[in-house]
Amino acid sequence: MSKKKTASDKSKNEDKEGVCSVRSYTMSRVKGKDTKIELIFRKALWHSGIRYRKNYKGLPGKPDIVITKHKIAIFCDGEFWHGKDWNSTKKKLKTRREFWVEKIERNIERDTGNERHLTTLGWTILRFWGRDIEKHLDLCVAEVKDAILQSRVDSIAAEYVYELAEFDETWESVAAEQTPDYGKS
Repeated sequence: MSKKKTASDKSKNEDKEGVCSVRSYTMSRVKGKDTKIELIFRKALWHSGIRYRKNYKGLPGKPDIVITKHKIAIFCDGEFWHGKDWNSTKKKLKTRREFWVEKIERNIERDTGNERHLTTLGWTILRFWGRDIEKHLDLCVAEVKDAILQSRVDSIAAEYVYELAEFDETWESVAAEQTPDYGKS
């Protein structure tokens, strides 16, 4: 389903047949995975001893990084494509405004839906913006470590509650069996 190009879609370096479009070439270079920010972040996590899976297809939204042991899904998002500060960015758009507003708002809705779905499945979601990863990599890694620590604490607490419930059931059955018979000697 191809869309005809309008005059505003044509770039300066494009001939009448649409060959060698600068815009087309530029858009073909936009990556969906293994982006610069993902590579930087994954390398930092690996050097911190955090093991992960990348672009995990088994979850909604195919998170960029997944720590399956602790059920943590991490997204490394570009500011423009995922709508950081969207209300102010939207006002600055000059070319093809309707197209970009519709596209980015669909991306935001999709991201929100995927987050809801992951949350209902019991996953912790961490979302990092590209500039934050580039400028504050150590803080981003620390946030992942905090999430792992919280996951461990929650796991231990759940195990303790389970063991406590088992103890209560056992104690009640033992207490019922050993009711003392006062008054008989």
